[in-house]
Amino acid sequence: MQVTRRFTVLAAVGAIGLPFGAYAAPGGYPDHPVNYIVPWGPGGGADLLARTTGKIMGQDLGASFPVINVPGATGMVGMTKLLTSPADGYTLAVLIGDTYALLSAPHPAFTENQVTPLGIMIQQPSGYWVNTNSPWKTWPEFVKAAKQRTMKVAILGFNSADDITTNYLKTQGLKLEGIPYSKPGLRYTSILGGNADVLYEQTGDVRSYFDGGKIRPLIFFYPHRLNIPQFANVPIGKEFGYTVTLPQFRSIVVKAGTDPAIVKKLADELHKVAQTAEFKSYLKNQYADPSSYVPMDKARVFMDDWLKQAKKFRSESKMGMQ
Repeated sequence: MQVTRRFTVLAAVGAIGLPFGAYAAPGGYPDHPVNYIVPWGPGGGADLLARTTGKIMGQDLGASFPVINVPGATGMVGMTKLLTSPADGYTLAVLIGDTYALLSAPHPAFTENQVTPLGIMIQQPSGYWVNTNSPWKTWPEFVKAAKQRTMKVAILGFNSADDITTNYLKTQGLKLEGIPYSKPGLRYTSILGGNADVLYEQTGDVRSYFDGGKIRPLIFFYPHRLNIPQFANVPIGKEFGYTVTLPQFRSIVVKAGTDPAIVKKLADELHKVAQTAEFKSYLKNQYADPSSYVPMDKARVFMDDWLKQAKKFRSESKMGMQ
């Protein structure tokens, strides 16, 4: 109970922008490895974020941050591992937009109040990608074809941001069928082998395929066009009247109830990470928004606003398909 009260006070202080100086981390923290849960398989964007931030934090704190990949159920297997671990600061997890979108369902497996976000570390526009050799060179060409026959869309999982956006587009007259691929590699290559017609994915995760000339984007769902030369000519959804965005975000979270002093120390470390040249280079290599980072005191508001949009479009899509 005392830990819960202290956490509540910390949240209130953070919301009005006051310093956290009243809290001092327990002496010696961390004095052993901090488990870093990635609710996805190796090689994906969440995995790379954990390895990048864990390396930098480990150098500063003098402790290791071993990455533990726990894939399955759109991230819920890994989140369950976090939520069943002690709230002692020795377990972190990467919580991404696709998993957070599950909270828009009527009976989610967890709630936003069960985790404490330490910061949003990366934001990337998501969009529809096709095989470079596909017959659709532009989004209008794809739309025309998708109104004539059903297109298979490679998505991460049902009720994910991928699924919500795809269902929204179905209400706009497109014939689309979401095909879930939990393993990143299989999802990325689905449009190369003809197993899917189009792939819903964020920019950085498929950079090697894009840079290699194997795939290309038709449209991004983001508030503005990317200020990146390679994507300057890629249209965004609102140019065609689509109001959905749901950019992919990846946050670092701990279990709610973690000692506020430890929460502060970890949040401060991630703030340091976000300012390093190494992390900024990581964002650039991921084709991410250079202004991706959202500190702890603003992270909850960001995630709440994102979830409101997810709930709105999920509800509208459900009514539109009835």
